[in-house]
Amino acid sequence: MLGDLARRVVAVCGADVGLVGVPEPLPGHGKGDEGMVLRHWAGTRSDLLHDVAVPAGLGLGGRALAERVPAWVSDYRAATTISHHYDAGVAADDLYAMLTVPLMDGATVHGVVYASVRDVVPFGDVRISAVGTLARTAARALAGAAAWSRPEPRSERGRPAAPVRPLPRPLTRPLTPREHEVLRWAATGRTNPEIAARLGLTCNTVTGYLKSAMHKLGVRNRTELALAAREAGLVD
Repeated sequence: MLGDLARRVVAVCGADVGLVGVPEPLPGHGKGDEGMVLRHWAGTRSDLLHDVAVPAGLGLGGRALAERVPAWVSDYRAATTISHHYDAGVAADDLYAMLTVPLMDGATVHGVVYASVRDVVPFGDVRISAVGTLARTAARALAGAAAWSRPEPRSERGRPAAPVRPLPRPLTRPLTPREHEVLRWAATGRTNPEIAARLGLTCNTVTGYLKSAMHKLGVRNRTELALAAREAGLVD
């Protein structure tokens, strides 16, 4: 999953390199030994950023890990707000602009995703939002995998307790057949133009149906819409 996240950062977000750090204790590094190791990558030209240990607070990724918020610089090499412990690896891959986003589920951090570009460019809202959406989706999936791997709760008689299922999200109003149809295609990852072509609609009409479905389900974007639709049993 995290390897796929690194590849998607490159394929979807216009980055040249994607990296993902996985939290691991780093004895002897201080600050409670909190840190991570760069375990997944895409687009790299050298191996100097592979399997690198990053203590919390060091470099741009360590800063995102420690502060639990995204961090970015348009020119990593010239930045004065971060430490420069990893300049050799950054230079070997000819990287400049860099964005790091923690994979957060509540107060739990599951890692940090990096998006880097081989040019000095500002990170605009579109690219930051795209990487943030991937990070949130990955964090939810990791949290779900962690919950799945926990031991089954036992009842008083020693039998597995009945699983607790999330209650479906209540709809403010029922979806129309067209809204439901458009929602089902959007939940599979189809873009608005693809949905419009498949259903014989205009892109504006598809956008209108999706906005209406979002309002009825009380969500703000397509990722939340897909999750809410599954919780409500509207899609498989």
